[in-house]
Amino acid sequence: MFMTYKKYRSALLIFAAICLAYNIYEFAIGKYSTKQGVIFIIECLAGVVLIFLPEIITKLFKLVLPEKIVYFYWFFLVISVFLGTSLHMISIISFWDKILHSVSPMVLTALGYGLIGFFMKEADISKTSPWLFLLFGFAFAGVCGVFWEFWEFLCDTVADMNLQRYATSAGELLVGRAALMDTMGDLLTNTVGAVLMGIYALIQSHGKAAYFEEYRLKKLHK
Repeated sequence: MFMTYKKYRSALLIFAAICLAYNIYEFAIGKYSTKQGVIFIIECLAGVVLIFLPEIITKLFKLVLPEKIVYFYWFFLVISVFLGTSLHMISIISFWDKILHSVSPMVLTALGYGLIGFFMKEADISKTSPWLFLLFGFAFAGVCGVFWEFWEFLCDTVADMNLQRYATSAGELLVGRAALMDTMGDLLTNTVGAVLMGIYALIQSHGKAAYFEEYRLKKLHK
């Protein structure tokens, strides 16, 4: 299993290096403004660091994330940071942002399953109801989605980044329902993603809580 983990990580690092080289090339030929070019490079470098986030969490908090969650997280990293930002899919494909808002809650729902398993300590998961995991995972993803909108609101307030799309690309302020559409759309897709992950887990578990053992976060013992 560890060799598979290393192979996936190596492949992801190679892809990240290609994306970084492409962003540096764009910066060199002046495809974007100097500021924008630097931002693309910094975000790609941040993505490289985030590849190692599961290992950083293990080092700092002595928590081991199941490989199933790690691989799902890496998939989201690919479509958000490397494809979405570095290769500009988020600008090329209009609904790419909504894809991200659908996939991210799936990852968070899976993480919610892992957290409730961790909080149960040494308890036998098979003796609990699968709905404990399904409801907690759904709620965890939903709360994270709300806090993300808080973050976007803060960025828009402090830096006028228009993350919540309250203005057009030309700078014209939207009013009424038009100003709410992006935020409500994000919350809707977040909810749909969490529901889909819950349905998938319910089908896979066949109504048995023992299935969620494979999501369980575990404490690293010395």
